[in-house]
Amino acid sequence: MAAENPSVSGVSGRYATALFELARDEKSIDAVKADLDRFDAMLSESADLKRLVRSPVFTAEAQLKALTAVLDKSGISGIAANFLKVLTANRRLFVVSDVIRAFRALVAKFKGEATADVTVAETLSDKNLDALKTALKSVTGKDVALNVKVDPSIIGGLVVKLGSRMVDSSLRTKLNSIKHAMKEAG
Repeated sequence: MAAENPSVSGVSGRYATALFELARDEKSIDAVKADLDRFDAMLSESADLKRLVRSPVFTAEAQLKALTAVLDKSGISGIAANFLKVLTANRRLFVVSDVIRAFRALVAKFKGEATADVTVAETLSDKNLDALKTALKSVTGKDVALNVKVDPSIIGGLVVKLGSRMVDSSLRTKLNSIKHAMKEAG
């Protein structure tokens, strides 16, 4: 399965595939995905957690102890928690974001969903997320899972990447094209 999907390759792809197959066998794909999504959100919000995950200066034991405390406090348990602990014990916690991305791709493929990477300047409301999902579903004919990333540097608008297609309606891009056009005109 990993070879069929180019976004699921390498070390992170192998870990994601193993996790997906285990979750599928245990009929807990949605629970594992929810736990990984929660961990991914915590990772994007906490500089300390990012440092714990990425820094090679922590020993595996120190990483595991800190990670266990984080997982216990956040209520992440079961397969997802055990998987994150295995990544830590194998000194592979630094690839966790890639593993989560690959796992999401496998889940989407399994469910017949398309996955869109969306970059926004600020967090979208549930109403706006639903509107975006509906618009993308009308284009693809499939349910669309969203990987939303907040990047204030785009100033406003959205950048949507769905498969090989990309729509960049960010204010930054529009301003750059206006600046470029004015340079050519002047």
